[in-house]
Amino acid sequence: MTNLWQRPDGRQPNQLRPIRFERGFTRFAAGSVLTCCGDTQVLCTVTLQEGVPKFLVGTGKGWLTAEYRMLPTATHPRQARELLQLSGRTQEIQRLIGRSLRSCIDFQALGECTILVDADVLQADAGTRTMAITGGYVALAEAMEKLVKEGKLEQSPLIHQVAAVSVGLLQGEPFLDLNYPEDVAASVDFNIVMNENLGIIEVQATAEEGSFTRTQMNGILDLAEQGIQELLAAQRQALSSSNT
Repeated sequence: MTNLWQRPDGRQPNQLRPIRFERGFTRFAAGSVLTCCGDTQVLCTVTLQEGVPKFLVGTGKGWLTAEYRMLPTATHPRQARELLQLSGRTQEIQRLIGRSLRSCIDFQALGECTILVDADVLQADAGTRTMAITGGYVALAEAMEKLVKEGKLEQSPLIHQVAAVSVGLLQGEPFLDLNYPEDVAASVDFNIVMNENLGIIEVQATAEEGSFTRTQMNGILDLAEQGIQELLAAQRQALSSSNT
């Protein structure tokens, strides 16, 4: 059966956009990765600082927090910078990134330090939050390896791998890794985060119009699993190569 929806870039319904991780992209961060997925580009950087939030002082446990921003010209037309107050969307996304990446860390092994993850969108063609998580993990793994080598950490606190992908319903059928025209047209939009065991960390699901069935949701999760397995493999490949 031919799919009614024809993808603007010619991909198959189960096909990811081409993804690339450029490690060591900036000089001063412990880990820095430019993640390019189709026309979406997200710079993820990781730094470590002493101390933890008040609720963790004296527990011996560390913390991870994330910040997410879009450059004004990441989209067309230009968007004004968020200066004094973050939009609800920005707050939601950076909390999602933080929750997802915290699932990777043994905070007792980290000790009373805070990992700061910055995700800055240079160019947006949908999927910025999922790429911030997927690229953020690569930057996090790079940073932990570097900090152990430098003696700033006794051991890497990483205990899991994590990646994220979007899936949407277009004319009733699931499509993997939506770009912007598809994201706008989708009647249902999912963002799914999983670890290397395909354990679900988070599912964000929204019916933009109408509703979706349990059967459709199962199909969406199956497609997400496939895509995330490919992303996990791409992360491992990027981390096994030398910094450029």
